[in-house]
Amino acid sequence: MQVYGIPALVRVISHFSFIYLTFWSLQSIRTDQFFKKTNLIQIRMVYLLISIGIGYLASSFLLECMDLIRNFFITMPK
Repeated sequence: MQVYGIPALVRVISHFSFIYLTFWSLQSIRTDQFFKKTNLIQIRMVYLLISIGIGYLASSFLLECMDLIRNFFITMPK
């Protein structure tokens, strides 16, 4: 699926927003018992990768729901 113009910009902003929100919310989880204190770079990389995965899935879910609702109202008989 190729998307151009404003819809593409909305998708990019949505993905980055959800990734940021996921990263921000993961900071509240206490993970000090799971990781060693000496591996801070690796801990941040794990947070980043998990944030990208969950944020992308959440953003894709929201965008897909918006598309389905829009298509429902477009194809609705009058």
